[in-house]
Amino acid sequence: MRILPALLALAALAWMPHAYALDTGDKAPPLKGVTLDGKPFDLAALKGKVVVVNLWATWCGPCRDEMPLLEAFAKKYAARGVVLVGLDEDEGEDLAEVKQAMAPFSYPALMAESAEDDGFRAPRVLPVTYVIDASGIVRAKLWPGGTPVTEESLEKALAPLLAPPA
Repeated sequence: MRILPALLALAALAWMPHAYALDTGDKAPPLKGVTLDGKPFDLAALKGKVVVVNLWATWCGPCRDEMPLLEAFAKKYAARGVVLVGLDEDEGEDLAEVKQAMAPFSYPALMAESAEDDGFRAPRVLPVTYVIDASGIVRAKLWPGGTPVTEESLEKALAPLLAPPA
């Protein structure tokens, strides 16, 4: 009877949505919704730009620790067409807390729970940051259990994706 649980576990892995296993080289999943400041957001509309998607939550200390670095990074690379978006994984009733956490930062964020289409849903770990190239392919996955978000890791991930500065 020990075989049955193992077979069920393997079957569950085979049926897991793509977002559970999102990794480098994968096509970026859809992400469409309204940002915390009420603006429409559609990841597909950003094709042709390099996009950084940071999955975070208010209760996640490491997530909150990297937000100032992400803000500085977003400002530094905005002129080169890089777009950063935060995707919050809190519950809908935490909207006020999420808005308060994002208040010091200028990059857009939306809540996964209220997104119309969220292929990033149910990450295995937080924080996780994906760097997506101009053609919509995930080129880097940054997270504490692998390559953490640092200025150096972000720049290394971006270097091959951007034209040299003018």
